[in-house]
Amino acid sequence: MSARPVAPAPAPAGKPALEPWQWPEEHWRKLVNQVRAGRSLRPKAWPGGARCAVALSFDSDHETNELRDGGKSIGRMSWGEYGARVGVPRILDLLKKHDVKASFYVPAVAALLHPDEQRRVVAEGHEIGIHGWIHELNSVLPYEAERDLMMRAAEVLETVSGQRPVGLRTPSWDFSPSTLRIEKEMGLLYDSSLMADEDCYELLLDGAPTGIVELPVEWVRDDAVYFIMHRFQSLRPYTPPTDVLDIFRREFEAAYADGGLFQLTMHPHVIGYRSRIWILEEVIRLARSRPGVWFGTHAEVAAWALKNAA
Repeated sequence: MSARPVAPAPAPAGKPALEPWQWPEEHWRKLVNQVRAGRSLRPKAWPGGARCAVALSFDSDHETNELRDGGKSIGRMSWGEYGARVGVPRILDLLKKHDVKASFYVPAVAALLHPDEQRRVVAEGHEIGIHGWIHELNSVLPYEAERDLMMRAAEVLETVSGQRPVGLRTPSWDFSPSTLRIEKEMGLLYDSSLMADEDCYELLLDGAPTGIVELPVEWVRDDAVYFIMHRFQSLRPYTPPTDVLDIFRREFEAAYADGGLFQLTMHPHVIGYRSRIWILEEVIRLARSRPGVWFGTHAEVAAWALKNAA
């Protein structure tokens, strides 16, 4: 059964739509059950008998953070350019230093603006993943528009980087009633936008298994929520880098003790500064100091989980 946007709850003729507290059970159940977590895909062990997997990821939004809403601020676009000019090279150098592979999610417009970056990412053994066309708010798009943008984004990434993407991270982790349906039509291996677990699980579409792996994210494991700044929206960074490291460290330690997955989301224009990049290095060093830790791209983690679920 294909996912379709759920219409507002019916109301008597001539009256406004019902309030949520007035919805009939059939309506709210349909809303909840559009996309759900299915069977757990947590493996008994990770490659090489490792007890814990570490999946590092970077959302290379660059200038699209400003462009997506029709913005024309040269200042904010220069902030995005910093991510490409300084952040990504600094991150790639650090990953190479520690021999760690990671996943980079790139809007098609960012890939077209910075093609050499994508080629370097792939040449150094990292994964390229779909991240929308222009970092659009996909949940407000009709099915046809969302599908067109996702298909074209995948084609651009493959053409620019030489690597066909097998996974999607929706812009801003936004999910429409059509997103999973489109992912299934595209034959994608995995999604990394939802939050129903800490370990991998199979996604259900209207109650039916899809075969698509969810590699879950979470705001507590995202650098942007602690560091983003927007002076016109009264948005200010509120967490010192040392405290962010402590949060990430505790998340890793718990995942290691549990024998599960530690997934981390970062942004080149956020984590890439001199006063913050050390957080990434400390996380890598911490994981390297523990026996039985495997670093994998999101695609590698999803494929292993799907094949080796307990």
